[in-house]
Amino acid sequence: MHSPVVTTSTGRDLRLDLFRGLALWLIFLDHIPSNVVSWITIRNYGFSDAAEMFIFISGYTAAFVYGRAMNERGFVISGARILKRAWQIYVAHIFLFAIYMAEISYVATSFENPLYAEEMNILDFLKQPDQTIIQALLLKFKPANMDVLPLYIVLLLLFPPILWLLQRAPTLALIGSAAVYVLVWWFNFNLPAYPEGVWYFNPFAWQLLFVFGAWCALGGAERLGPLLRWRITTAVALAYIVFAAVIALTWYLPFLSRLVHLPVWLEELIYPIDKTNLDVLRFAHFLALAAVTVRFLPRTSPLLTSWALYPAIICGQHSLEIFCLGIFLAFAGHFVMVEVSGAIWMQVLISALGILIMIGTAALIMWYKTVEGRGPTTRPKSANADLAGGEA
Repeated sequence: MHSPVVTTSTGRDLRLDLFRGLALWLIFLDHIPSNVVSWITIRNYGFSDAAEMFIFISGYTAAFVYGRAMNERGFVISGARILKRAWQIYVAHIFLFAIYMAEISYVATSFENPLYAEEMNILDFLKQPDQTIIQALLLKFKPANMDVLPLYIVLLLLFPPILWLLQRAPTLALIGSAAVYVLVWWFNFNLPAYPEGVWYFNPFAWQLLFVFGAWCALGGAERLGPLLRWRITTAVALAYIVFAAVIALTWYLPFLSRLVHLPVWLEELIYPIDKTNLDVLRFAHFLALAAVTVRFLPRTSPLLTSWALYPAIICGQHSLEIFCLGIFLAFAGHFVMVEVSGAIWMQVLISALGILIMIGTAALIMWYKTVEGRGPTTRPKSANADLAGGEA
């Protein structure tokens, strides 16, 4: 007797594309050093940031697309599709690496400012380009701001058997993912980086968020529905968000740090809030934000089909291209701020222009797909999986 297989729902949730697009904008703003506009991003007001949002949505969309493929065509075919997408993202990462290195190296040498190379973590590339390129191909060497795609590649490589188990025993799959997460903290294992250290995003820890997103896509969200509709759940989530905001603001506002005195035992329990291994406080903060979002922004909200949110939605629908573009734009903005002006008006102008370029590029990609007959002739009613790969 065969085990029951969990299937995906047919309706699309535009909230995924909306928040993935917003995450891309926040990542761009956060990647510009000393950018006053980055004060609007969520990393300053809590324990988590746009990275958690991005990885969760990636897991959700991957399960949405490949879960259906695994149901219809089996493990081998869907697994091959997942590995193919991992290869495509690997090629995009190497292509991005080559152009990014050229951009930084040109600016550093042309303007005789070695700080660019130091800030972007490419000094080893300039000293030993042959060895560094090999390490980059092995995903061990990653310049600043280029850690997300290697993480996603590893998560996709591990995804076929996880997806198979999620469809047949979702609770067991989620427990197994949580067990791996606990083992990471217990034994502190990670992948090695070059020239030293470990991966900034430990894939064995961050897989929990990715798998949780996939679990939600395969029926977990419906099972959590009654819990999320409880008023006490919303109250607890809001209280935790406020608590995290107060603690986070004490890191930047000295007067607030003098007003807020935490017990020693609580400080020892909280700190350090580790991003590399996806600290429990970060994961809980993301869950609180997600719970509040689901409560106050239902998937049927008319806001999701408004023109006001459309720019973020189309950026989220083409996240691979827009993410790569954001990497270039962030360094270009940093260069302008250093060489031309670092005034506040310039920071605002650079941030606004960067987001407008990202929106324009996403709209252009959408137009190309329409012309080629691969996209809708009107405003899209549903989104594709993009980074996950394939149409949904």
